[in-house]
Amino acid sequence: MKRRELLKTVPAIALASGFASNAETKHSRLRPGIVAYSFRKQFESKSMTYDDLIHLAADAGLDGIDTTVYWFPDTSPSFLASLRKTAYRNSVQLYSLACRVRLCQPSAELQDKEVAECRKWVDAAERVGAGHVRVFGGPVPKGASEDQAIGWAAEVLKRSAEYAGSKGITLGVEDDGGLTTTAEPTVEIAKRVDSPFAGINLDTGNFPRNGYAQVALCLPYATSVHFKVNISDENGKKQKADWARLAEMFRSSGYKGYLSLEYEETGDATTAVPPLLVDLVKVTSQASKAS
Repeated sequence: MKRRELLKTVPAIALASGFASNAETKHSRLRPGIVAYSFRKQFESKSMTYDDLIHLAADAGLDGIDTTVYWFPDTSPSFLASLRKTAYRNSVQLYSLACRVRLCQPSAELQDKEVAECRKWVDAAERVGAGHVRVFGGPVPKGASEDQAIGWAAEVLKRSAEYAGSKGITLGVEDDGGLTTTAEPTVEIAKRVDSPFAGINLDTGNFPRNGYAQVALCLPYATSVHFKVNISDENGKKQKADWARLAEMFRSSGYKGYLSLEYEETGDATTAVPPLLVDLVKVTSQASKAS
């Protein structure tokens, strides 16, 4: 078959298989993962290493890990290469790298500093094979309006995304306090940047109220997703998150990517996380099959 004829058959094959474009069928591919921050206490006490987490993820049937750079012993080429090798040997993707970059900076000097910091972690992400880097919005500077703060954050994210995009890496600003406490300013940052390499690292449990509605506002801009045990209701009270409902929201939006558990409860993660991962694998599998 000639190349031109083959290309003509692709749309028909996609439709017959259910694999048409998002605009047509909203087909979704959801992958279960784990956020390294779930084991922050174990990493801080050095009772767990990244090699341990990779093996845990593989044993739990997960597809990926959202790494957190706070507990990288270093960022030397040898360490990052070893980490990438261990992940590959266990068929686990180190798909995202989380750093402490804070976008909202009022001066050119501070903005330059954050852009340089972000570029450093983009380089590290490239070395471990991650296609995504998580950043923060940061606090709103005293005396500044929200609109000013959004503008500053968008400027830093836009400049950082230009560099990240040159390496095929996407940046996601997390809804996590400060400027990005709620969905509206977080979405506005992504809109102003208007880049295919920038969006929202959507944490379903961080919104102070109206969790499901806030998640819905962010869906078109989601680049990576954290699932929490709890979610806020209309009055700001935490309740057990309905993961099946959330997964369906992501599925119907056409999101393709990871839904990763981030355990932030007070219990012992070593015993609390494994059964939660069983539920997560089931939920992502069922939602994907529904596509």
